[in-house]
Amino acid sequence: MTVTDAPGKARPGRAGPRPVHLPGGISLRVERRALGVGVLLLVLALALAVLLIGTGDFDIAPWDVVQTLLGNGTPAHDFIINDLRLPRVLVALLVGAALGMAGAVFQSVSRNPLGSPDLLGFGYGSAVGALVVIILFNGGAGQVAVGALLGGLVAGLAVYLLAYKQGIHGYRLVLVGIGASAMLIAVIQYLLTKAQLVEATRAMVWLTGSLAGRDWAQVWPLLGVCAVLFPLALGQSRALRMIEMGDDAAYALGVRVERTRLLLMVAAILLTTAASAAAGPISFVALAAPQLARRLTRSPGAGLLTAALMGAVLLLVSDWASQRAFGADQLPVGVVTGLVGGVYLLWLLVTERKAGRI
Repeated sequence: MTVTDAPGKARPGRAGPRPVHLPGGISLRVERRALGVGVLLLVLALALAVLLIGTGDFDIAPWDVVQTLLGNGTPAHDFIINDLRLPRVLVALLVGAALGMAGAVFQSVSRNPLGSPDLLGFGYGSAVGALVVIILFNGGAGQVAVGALLGGLVAGLAVYLLAYKQGIHGYRLVLVGIGASAMLIAVIQYLLTKAQLVEATRAMVWLTGSLAGRDWAQVWPLLGVCAVLFPLALGQSRALRMIEMGDDAAYALGVRVERTRLLLMVAAILLTTAASAAAGPISFVALAAPQLARRLTRSPGAGLLTAALMGAVLLLVSDWASQRAFGADQLPVGVVTGLVGGVYLLWLLVTERKAGRI
């Protein structure tokens, strides 16, 4: 079988996009490999979720976890799973998926593998907003979440406006984001010097990024944000692929480039800040998930859904490692993602340098 990937260029033996017909006359073109990878990642995420729900001081077998989730568990299992562990796992799934999709959007918009919320300053903006509430106003958990959300939005708006010059250029966006990150880190350090011991301890715990103690109060707002923004971003995935080819090509194909770019960036910033508000700044998931998903699917374009699933898998694996891999000493999940992500970032920089892109 011969499949045409580009005009005048054919590649034998590779399964290309296939049409999928939906009710109402809607037709989609789906790449079979990307679909297969997405299904595998979804199954892996669900399996990891069941494993993680059963992990703790009182281990529960996977079959008992499934039975309890279906409403057939014992009262003790029902309390441990539905009240204590399920909210934490759902937050991990949603935070990982939100960061994965946000990272895919930013890397596609900037056409740069380093175009991640971690490096563009949005996570640090959320951190500044949260620390202002913690240190200056001694706010509660809900107020800290609101402060993180507002801080991330302000940082995102500032980076966009500073990087805008007759459109958004990828490297300009990255450079402005790195500069904004440096300034926001300085603000964070200043705020920590002004904090009392109790406030500083609380701030450092939040800055590390953790899923400990997460309950349904964090699940529902994050689920609502994802339920609105995931379909919005996925609905623009075709236009995003055209923007990756360059603004001129996208304009020629009828894409309203700046409107689409702004809409996607707002959605990605909201996903990033909502994730930070729920679990603190979880580093490197947004950077690594889109790249790993793209390598698995071998797709040249932005795989928003596969990146989201990969982000969920990465955070679930990191949370399991934080609870199990270090013996009795449980680490915040942000420490694990930082350790793994630092190694990945070094590898990515070496790869990009060898390819002559940086």
